[in-house]
Amino acid sequence: MKLTGNTIFITGGGTGIGRGLADALHKRGNQVIISGRRKGSLDATTKANPGMRSVELDISDSENIAGVAKKLIADNPALNVLINNVGVMQLDDAAEKIDDRLLTSTVATNLLGPIRLTSALIEHLKRQPKATIIYNTSALAFVPLALTAVYSSTKAALHSYVLSQRYKLKATSVSVLEIAPPWVQTDLLNSNDEPRAMPLKEFIEGTIKVLGTDAKRSWSNRRSLSETTPDRMRARSQSLAGSAGTWGPGCSNRRFQPAVNSLV
Repeated sequence: MKLTGNTIFITGGGTGIGRGLADALHKRGNQVIISGRRKGSLDATTKANPGMRSVELDISDSENIAGVAKKLIADNPALNVLINNVGVMQLDDAAEKIDDRLLTSTVATNLLGPIRLTSALIEHLKRQPKATIIYNTSALAFVPLALTAVYSSTKAALHSYVLSQRYKLKATSVSVLEIAPPWVQTDLLNSNDEPRAMPLKEFIEGTIKVLGTDAKRSWSNRRSLSETTPDRMRARSQSLAGSAGTWGPGCSNRRFQPAVNSLV
């Protein structure tokens, strides 16, 4: 992916991984537009990055998505990169009755939202000489965390959608990439100061480095999945509460490389 001269829209760009990507891509000379529901976080990010713009967006609201997408295209005809980053992670118990509000909000935010937004922008992106759609899934798409069964399920579903969309767009100007983060120091599950999680700065630097390569060609032999296979993950796993069973059956620790894959 070309790392300069793009017009980039990032969902969830006011905090965590979204903000880290927004900061890094803004510094590389891209026009970055971030979105989210918390105006304060959006304002803080744009204030720290003069020239960056923001728009309020509730990714769980289909009508809001349609309206924002329409205005985004009208105001930014050169828009050529979409980063579906926003997500919500809540603890649940698959052995008990799942709270319906948790279920619907997680599915609407993590799965329906990215699909709806991409769908609203896809025809515009296909008209660009070169465009990229990036999905932020999770290592938990490959090996779930039993404490967050619904979240893990949405990321697995989104990963599946990525593979189908990439195949369907292979003859177009649009590339479809996937970022599968390990446990990173962000707001998710209050992990900002968690010493076992990968530092956000380290994760962003590694991700930008990989995004700057020709990901389709470099990763077309599926080497990227070697970082997220169950055996590799179990070998490098570290439990959330100090016991191997907590991860059910395992998950990555901070040593995992950011996995940006472009499987054929």
